[in-house]
Amino acid sequence: MKAKILQTSFVALGGAMLVASAVVVGTVAVAQDIPTVTGENYVPTIWIDPDGCEHWAMDDGSEGFMDAHRRPDGSAVCHRKDICGVVFSDQLFVTDKYAINASGRESLTQFFTQSMANGVFGFLVYGHTDSRESDEYNMRLSQNRANAVAAIGQEVGARVVDVRGFGERAPRADNGTAEGMQQNRRVEIYCLR
Repeated sequence: MKAKILQTSFVALGGAMLVASAVVVGTVAVAQDIPTVTGENYVPTIWIDPDGCEHWAMDDGSEGFMDAHRRPDGSAVCHRKDICGVVFSDQLFVTDKYAINASGRESLTQFFTQSMANGVFGFLVYGHTDSRESDEYNMRLSQNRANAVAAIGQEVGARVVDVRGFGERAPRADNGTAEGMQQNRRVEIYCLR
């Protein structure tokens, strides 16, 4: 009995041309050997921007807002962001260092734990310095200090959404006085509710 080719299809995958054909032998269809092509796995993730807006993202570059609620102009409805903690660096860190002392570690652990118990679902941690060193140095120091605070939050299960160092670029007081510089050396924690 002769075999008849019923259908031949061509599939282009990654520049390779594959031919898939089925043959009929009698009344049973038998598939010929077709090479297996493994495609890319796209992993969806969720992230929250510093404004508290949830996004979905695929690792192929696709992205969109998570929340189905929209304002009349089509923009996303984002979570409320409140500054819920300011920790002055002189209380946590030795000058020019970013290791947190034991009492600072304990108070930050308590802060993150209580905040989560009170309905906070995410945290933004921002480090700041005074203006005594170079901009490059202050950016690095403020980022390292923000990372140290964020790490304590993550240790207790807090969802830390964003961690940034702003160096001397966002002062809250005048850097011309000792009191002003002391206020500028800080780590701010924003809570997303």
